[in-house]
Amino acid sequence: MDIGKAIKELRKQKQLSQDELAQQASITLAALSHIERGKRPGEETLEKLSAALGVSVSLIYMLSIDEADVPPENADVYQKLFPHIQQLILGLAKKPPGEAAEWPSDL
Repeated sequence: MDIGKAIKELRKQKQLSQDELAQQASITLAALSHIERGKRPGEETLEKLSAALGVSVSLIYMLSIDEADVPPENADVYQKLFPHIQQLILGLAKKPPGEAAEWPSDL
């Protein structure tokens, strides 16, 4: 599980610099940099980041799942579904609050 990678993807989706996101989340630039490089944020910091990014903490956790987190017997399901889930989550990050993202049509 790589929460920092998920936050970085969401930040880039929102076209924010690290400095802009850090300011919007009321955290230091150094803290955000450490998080994006793999340091696990505390719950309060994660809540600030989720609010600044306009997504729930749950969506950040979902986006941070990687194949190593999935039991081997479910790897094929992960490989099939996760790219679509990732696309949906990143699509939600692009939308203004209250506007729904569409589920990929190829499922």
